[in-house]
Amino acid sequence: MKKRVTAIFGLVLALGMMAMGCGGSSGSAESAAGAESGSASPAADSTETDSAETGSTVSEVTGLTVRFGDEGTPFILHLEDNSTAAAIAGYVGSSEWRLPIYSYDESDVMEYYDVPSRYEIPDNSETVMQAYADDVFYSDPNRIALYYHDADIDEEYTKVGTFDATEEFMTEVEDNPVLEGWGNQIVVISAGEGR
Repeated sequence: MKKRVTAIFGLVLALGMMAMGCGGSSGSAESAAGAESGSASPAADSTETDSAETGSTVSEVTGLTVRFGDEGTPFILHLEDNSTAAAIAGYVGSSEWRLPIYSYDESDVMEYYDVPSRYEIPDNSETVMQAYADDVFYSDPNRIALYYHDADIDEEYTKVGTFDATEEFMTEVEDNPVLEGWGNQIVVISAGEGR
C-alpha cells in the first residue's frame, strides 16, 4: 500500500513539474512576442541588461535617434562609453521609448524624462558642477536630464551622451508642441547609429 501511495504521489509530482515546464516555455514565447511588439517584459529586460552589462552594447551602439514630438526632426544622441549609456541603448534597441517631458519650475535650461521603473539602469553618478547646452545625464532612479542651455549646477549625474547643439536642435527642443489630448510634450528615443 505504501509503495502504491508513493508511486501515485511521485506521478502527480512529475506531472506537476511537467505542467510548470510547459507553462514556462509559453511565457517565454509571450515575452518574445511582447518585446517585438514594443511592450517590455521582465524576461526581455533581464536579457537586455545582461548584454548591456557585458559591454558588448557599448562598442556596437554609438548613438540613439531622438525626436521632440511624434513628428519632430530626428537628432542623434552621441553616447558615452559607459554601462549606463549601454543599458539605455540596449533597452531602446528592443523597444523605442515615448516619454513625457517635464521641467523643474518651468526651467529654461533643462528638461527631464522619467523612465519606467521596470528598466534597471546602472548608476555611475558623480558630482557635476557645469552642464552645457548639449549634455544628457542619467539621474538615479530612472530619470534622463537634457540641458539645452549652459547652466551652473550641483547635481549627482552620470553623463550618457551629447547632441550637436545646433540652432535647429535648440529650436526643436524649445518649440516642441504639447501633445493634443495629453497635456504634455513628449520625446521619442529609438535605435540609432551603430546598429
